[in-house]
Amino acid sequence: MTTTTSEAEPQGTVLVTGGAGFIGCAISSDLVANFGRVVVVDNLHPQIHASGERPAGLHEGAELVVADITEAETWDKVLADVAPDVVIHLAAETGTGQSLEESTRHAHVNVVGTSQMLDGLNRHGKLPRRIVLSSSRAVYGEGPWDDAEGHRFYPGQRTSATLDKAQWDFPNATPAAMKASETFPAPVSVYGATKLAQENILQAWAKSYGVETVILRLQNVYGPGQSLINPYTGIMSLFCRMAMGGKSIPLYEDGEVRRDFVLIDDVASAIVAGALSPTVQGEPMDIGSGEFQTIGTAARIIAARYGAPDPHVTGQYRQGDVRHAWADVEAARATLGWKPQYNLEQGIERLSAWIDAQPDVQPY
Repeated sequence: MTTTTSEAEPQGTVLVTGGAGFIGCAISSDLVANFGRVVVVDNLHPQIHASGERPAGLHEGAELVVADITEAETWDKVLADVAPDVVIHLAAETGTGQSLEESTRHAHVNVVGTSQMLDGLNRHGKLPRRIVLSSSRAVYGEGPWDDAEGHRFYPGQRTSATLDKAQWDFPNATPAAMKASETFPAPVSVYGATKLAQENILQAWAKSYGVETVILRLQNVYGPGQSLINPYTGIMSLFCRMAMGGKSIPLYEDGEVRRDFVLIDDVASAIVAGALSPTVQGEPMDIGSGEFQTIGTAARIIAARYGAPDPHVTGQYRQGDVRHAWADVEAARATLGWKPQYNLEQGIERLSAWIDAQPDVQPY
């Protein structure tokens, strides 16, 4: 990661929810370098943290409070001692497929967890100067497409009937990039709906109290440090483990699903920039690699890296998945002075090398 660190003595306090997770660990060293105090609140959920212990990737300078953000008592305990200048809100239940089966859990953490945090800040009179929210491209749903005449439209969620017929794309139409200032959000998963609610709650509250907001809609984040035990996140790590075991990677639909795979280093630098930027514009911004790749392309690069058989198309599909998704990152460039540094090949090599170095990783 190539985040610029201030030459001045670190000052102020940053509070990070979910800060012991994938992204939280990745930003922890830069936060310690730029803030006088870094406080992390995380419940160390076993789906991510199998041992229940403090992760090795969390910088030793970060204070870890093991607690549940959905409980008012957590905020009474934390805010009795902490007066955050900046809050980075990472805590969330993720996973498109899982959210369909555990909608209450996703809504409780993503929506109620956010409102409990805001109530706690208000109750203790500890309003931060800024809140940075890690949101998701899932808020867009299928996103925009252009018809044969170039007119933009929103086709909405694909139905089981069309998917059963292997009608993957929308006829005579071309997908377009997701851009927060233009793209209408219309989530097609419970997860996406809760993240959009999270954004709306935060913005309504923050504007009422004069708190700055930085909302970053992340595309498909991957890279060293991500959970290798959570089955609901990280197809890139799953593909690596399959290829490591000499298996042919299965490709859903026709293998031509478009995704914006953005390396954790780039995501971490965007979030830190959101926390440190002198000024912000307050509206959501998109964070991605700046280009799309097909699932098949990513799988072929990984298969070649491990000398595995070529990937194969299965024709299977997953409810709630969108056909194409990638970001227009110009707003983040203009507002935060941020830009992605890694392409897909570089990112896959970093992820693969990290997985290969893990002592207990088993092929999938």
